[in-house]
Amino acid sequence: MSKVNRDEILSILDGYSREDITVATLGSHTSLHILNGAKQEGFRTAVVCEKGREVPYQRFRVADEFIIVDKFSDIVNEDVQDRLRSMNSIIVPHGSFVAYAGLDHIENDFYVPMFGNRDILRWESERDLERKLMKEAGIRIPLKYTDPAEIDRPVMVKFPGARGGRGYFVASSTEEFNDKIDSMIERGWITEDDVDDAHIEEYVSGTNFCIHYFYSIMNDEVELMGMDSRFESNTDGLVRIPARDQLEIKLDPSYVITGNHPVAMRESLLPQAFDMGDRMVEAASKIVPPGMNGPFCLQTMCTDNLEIVTFEMSARTDGGTNTFMHGSTYSYLLHGEGMSMGRRVAREIKVASETDRLAEIIT
Repeated sequence: MSKVNRDEILSILDGYSREDITVATLGSHTSLHILNGAKQEGFRTAVVCEKGREVPYQRFRVADEFIIVDKFSDIVNEDVQDRLRSMNSIIVPHGSFVAYAGLDHIENDFYVPMFGNRDILRWESERDLERKLMKEAGIRIPLKYTDPAEIDRPVMVKFPGARGGRGYFVASSTEEFNDKIDSMIERGWITEDDVDDAHIEEYVSGTNFCIHYFYSIMNDEVELMGMDSRFESNTDGLVRIPARDQLEIKLDPSYVITGNHPVAMRESLLPQAFDMGDRMVEAASKIVPPGMNGPFCLQTMCTDNLEIVTFEMSARTDGGTNTFMHGSTYSYLLHGEGMSMGRRVAREIKVASETDRLAEIIT
């Protein structure tokens, strides 16, 4: 199996009509603002959508072209790729695209020009690679445990892939870890095969800030675009119950992300946020060139001593960007207008096309 050949992608791009580029994506996750932002910047838009799930894109009028498939994973089929190329499409990836298309297909079989760095997508999905990149950046990350028998304090247990928090749990001992693993398997949230891939890390108590950045190759600048925090079920419901009743009902908490809400960080913390973004871009450019090309996100906790600890990253548009489809506190400060992450991507494509630099932002 050979990787997608960059020269072939650039050859496909060379055959495109620069006056008739289509911005395309999979109909899920963050596609509403990706498509709407592209239309705001004057592009034609296309959505690849599972049959029966096209209604939002019709009703919100964000897609000009619909490619209806039986299942999302069909986006890698040759006939779908042919249609995308025939529309001069540039694909904008997001979490659902990575999950449904599959990393192997994206890396080896998907011959449609893609905005950003397709090689870095694996680095957010595999915990060891993710930690390697964050360590290279020199940002604070939680302590990792290699064996459940080592657990000596509260830990967060996670599993690979874009699960939206499903199956994650907190444990304070090896016995509790084993009991909760059994419970998650019984619920069908993880499988026996997942257990060996469990990622166990120090539980950091603090407030949640998911920080959204955009690295512009056109401007060689890291932009802080917005921040959000997450609604998680059922743990957000549990904390509304008095502690005594929590103990009595014996309901295991879960961390399934069900929504996002915008937040603003206290101003004195912003230098930390900018420094972390700059460090990630510098590290990624060395380890996985061309690095953090476009949107990325650092999912963090801020402790009571005002230290920001990063526990996860997204190396593409993150789901929390849905909170600023009309722009955020920070994107307005920078751009002086309503700038969603989708529109920021489209503007980068537009500037690159107008200055004959598309090859620099496409992989």
